[in-house]
Amino acid sequence: MLRLGKREFGPQERVIMAIVNRTPDSFYDQGATFRDEPALMRVEQAVADGAAIIDIGGVKAGPGEEVTAEEEARRTVGFVAEVRRRFPDVVISVDTWRHDVGEAVCEAGADVLNDAWGGVDPRLAEVAARYGAGLVCTHAGGARPRTRPHRVSYDDVMADILRVTVGLAERAVSLGVPRESVMIDPGHDFGKNTRHSLEATRRLGEMVSTGWPVLVSLSNKDFVGESLDRPVKERVVGTLATTAVSAWLGARVYRVHEVAETRQVLDMVSAIAGERGPAVGRRGLA
Repeated sequence: MLRLGKREFGPQERVIMAIVNRTPDSFYDQGATFRDEPALMRVEQAVADGAAIIDIGGVKAGPGEEVTAEEEARRTVGFVAEVRRRFPDVVISVDTWRHDVGEAVCEAGADVLNDAWGGVDPRLAEVAARYGAGLVCTHAGGARPRTRPHRVSYDDVMADILRVTVGLAERAVSLGVPRESVMIDPGHDFGKNTRHSLEATRRLGEMVSTGWPVLVSLSNKDFVGESLDRPVKERVVGTLATTAVSAWLGARVYRVHEVAETRQVLDMVSAIAGERGPAVGRRGLA
């Protein structure tokens, strides 16, 4: 069972987490949802298209202008409160590595803290425990926030992913984070080159076998672009292919830009797996 906010998700339910960037320099949408109204329209459309979780981020993942904790909070806290007011049943996640921002967004109504930088601030898990919030425990290869990997190497990348993410998850539960609200994330592109991210995808079943729900953040990332030699705006097909493979291997939560397309991919995988029937049945019946 995966329990986030007011929602409970069954063991065969594949869940979409829609990305809403409150940044002026996001790598994919170039600040399209930096202002409030476009961001709220994005939330409304994502929910209509099948997203159960809205993931709000106030700092671009890659290098760029410094964003202080105060500025990150300014971009996210009020928006979290407004999303909670307009969409009382949606699960609200905030992508942050800072415990003080985590505390502020939980006060405003966030249900999940998405720690994409692998526990660099250990107090973030303490905040999640104090508020009964969910937590995403990510492998970032020890990288500092907002840095790109440089000649990174692993003896066994999946062994390192398992060691770090399971360790973070167990620590979170020991602090009081509800076990059913903890997810682990292999951290595609974070502290990894493309070959590492491809191997992490190929071996995703090893993460699933731990019993912790696995979240994957694949959407339009560099490992997709390098695999296919495609720029950012031409990575949707590669992302959806990787999504289908990840779904077949057992990932539970998908952090995405293209919600409607991802929903179709996940529903198709569920149909092939025999977990849901066809939406309609006409062929060969007349």
